[in-house]
This record gives sequence, C-alpha cells and structure tokens, in this order.
Amino acid sequence: MKKMHDPVIDETIYFDVLENGLPVYIMPKVGFKQKYAAFATNYGSIDNRFRVAGEKNIVTVPNGIAHFLEHKMFEDEDVNVFDKFAYYGANVNAYTTYTTTSYFFDTCDNFAECLELLLDFVQYLYLTDETVEKEKGIIAQEILMYEDDPDWMAYLNLLKALFHVHPVREDIAGTIESISQINRELILKCYNIFYHPSNMILFVVGDLDPEWVFELVYENQIKKDYTIQPFIERFYPNEPKTIFKKRVESSMPVSRPIYKLGFKEQKTGEDGNLLLKKELATNMLLEILVGKGSELYQKLYASGLIDDSFSISYSGERDHGMTVLGGQTSDPERLHAALIEGIQAKMGQIKEEELERVRKRLIGDYITIFDSLSSIVQNFIAYHFRNMNLFHELKILNEITLDYLEERFEEHFNLANHAVSIIYPL
Repeated sequence: MKKMHDPVIDETIYFDVLENGLPVYIMPKVGFKQKYAAFATNYGSIDNRFRVAGEKNIVTVPNGIAHFLEHKMFEDEDVNVFDKFAYYGANVNAYTTYTTTSYFFDTCDNFAECLELLLDFVQYLYLTDETVEKEKGIIAQEILMYEDDPDWMAYLNLLKALFHVHPVREDIAGTIESISQINRELILKCYNIFYHPSNMILFVVGDLDPEWVFELVYENQIKKDYTIQPFIERFYPNEPKTIFKKRVESSMPVSRPIYKLGFKEQKTGEDGNLLLKKELATNMLLEILVGKGSELYQKLYASGLIDDSFSISYSGERDHGMTVLGGQTSDPERLHAALIEGIQAKMGQIKEEELERVRKRLIGDYITIFDSLSSIVQNFIAYHFRNMNLFHELKILNEITLDYLEERFEEHFNLANHAVSIIYPL
C-alpha cells in the first residue's frame, strides 16, 4: 500500500487500487471507538446521457434514475439490508447528489462483518419488474413530500432560474412523470456501467490496522468476476453562460417569505487543484461578504431582515457551479436590495486583514473535519471524484492572495450572473 501524510494535522491515509480498478483508502484513527466506511460511485442525478467508450450509441435515461437505483440497492430477496446491519449493531444509509451516490455505515463492533456486508449488498442488485413498479409509488410520495418543502422549492426554483438546460436544474429524485418511464432494463444498464469498481471508491476510517482492512477488501473482491471496463463518456447539454431567468416567485403555506439569491459560475471546465483553489477562494469571499463575522451580516441581522435560517454555500463541479445564499426574511425586496448593495460596495475594497481572518477561519474548519469520521469520509469522497486531494487544502489555502481573491470576486459576483427565488406566504 502507498500512503499520504499531512504533517500539520499528523494524519495518514493508506491507499491502493485493486486489480478490478477499485481504489481503497484507509485512515487509522487511534483511540476512536466508532468505525466508519463508505462505498461510493461517481454517478449522480446529472448523469443522464452516457456511453461506454467503443460503443456507438449514446444512452439517454429518465431524470431520477440514479436516486431510484439507490433505493433499489437496499432490497434483497429475503432480509431487508437495514435489518442485516442492525443485527451487527450498525447503522447504514445512503444518499444521492447531483454527481455522487454513496452507501455508508458506522459501527463500534463487528466491523469486518459490516464491511463485508457493505461490499456485498452494493455489488449485488436484486431487481424484478414487480419491485420496480412498486418503488415508483414510494418515490412518487417522496417527490410530493419534497414539493411541500418550501426551502427546497425555493432552492430548486433558483436553479431553474440560473440554468437553461443543464440537468442540475432538475430535482435529484426526478418527477412523477420521469420516474414513470424507468424500467428494469434501464436500471440494470446504469448499474452495470456506473457501479463498476473502477468508477467507485471505498473509504474506511477508525482505529483499524490498514493491512488487515485491505486484506478483508481484497479477499472479498477477488471472489467477484469483474472485467475491465472502458472509460465512461458523459454528455451534458451546452449550457449558456447567461442566466435563464432573473426572478422566480411562488406562493406556499409559509409564515414568512423565503428568499434565495444565486450567482452562476462562469469559469467551468476545471478540476483538481485549480477547482479546489477556486472553491476555497469563493468560500473565503462569502465569509468576507456575508459570513457571520461580516459587517453586512451583522447589519442585516440587527435590522431583522435575516435570522438564524440564513445560510451561504458554493458548489463547484467541472461543468457547472453556483453560489446560493438566503433564508427566511420579513421583507424579500429590502433584503435583496441590501445584499446587492453590500456586495457591490465590497468589490475592490477587500483588506488584507480580512483575507487573513477568513484564511484562519477556513484553516480551523479544515482541522475540525478530522474530529468527525463521517466528515472525513464524505469530504474525501467529494474531493476524490473531482480529482482533488483533501490533504492539499491547507497548502492551497495559504497560496490564495488578495489579487486572486479580487479577480475571483469580479469574475463570480458579477450582477449579470445572478438570479432570485422567492416563496411568499399564500
């Protein structure tokens, strides 16, 4: 096994790639009773058009199929997968994002049995026409539940305003109409392509011997017959740089309006350290502009225009990205005007001491990641699928200059790139 080490936080990750293409990463955490493992695939809701290299035809599948497949993975002929993990005293769950599907468990005991179970249930799909049809009703109820969530709808409406055609504007679960088009053959097609070990990652963390863990994984995988899979080509529509719509308004049964402001990424096509630097710089800017320690945040909070529901985030992928900020407010129009004015006023006015303040804040956030096993695993996986290394974060944080920050400010927070979503009370 190879290893990578971060001397600042004194953490080491051991890793290797199995013959079937599966990358395996193990981080020992001496003294931790809990153990955590995740088995994730580089496959999410936006991967709806694809082709395995060498094939002629591009496959197009309905929206929501990645999430649908995640649901089906937990079904077995005899015993429910949740019950199997519960037998060993473990918790198991999964999630699907726009770009990733991850299956994970945590336990204090019976780690070897749980790891074997994780690998086996993700690498075996029990699927019949009848179970697929039954699942459509279950997921339809989930979709309706999310459509009743005002905060989620404000966010989804914002994405529909920011993006013209990119699939990130569609709900991860799809629509009732799109999932009605899903069938057993399409699910199997997606499973066989995207759940190949070479498109996945296994990450394990806890008070464990890396050699022992790697041997467990090796013995499990060598029994399974996987041929080498060619490269997966993914096809996304040509998304214009412009936003689709300036404003989306809707009404729902809420006590106070919900406001979301978004900025669409203009600089796409990057991954690795270039994407990491852009992401870290954007997060630094958000902290300087509207973080809880900023003058603007304090002013908005004191005036009652925002409350503790106010949040800020940036999401950056190779082919798309966006900043989203907002929350509940008493007056969406006043909040919008104040945010736009405050952002514009800060352009070209960032001070060196502000940069250093937020740099220290983000360094602290990075160090805190390693106090939580789940945070370690999920952050590492999110970085891995974008060709980023979690251990590179401190180095890149320290490379960000005031000039780069100002350049990023002008590039990303251009008012031509922004849209607004508001949910008003009925």
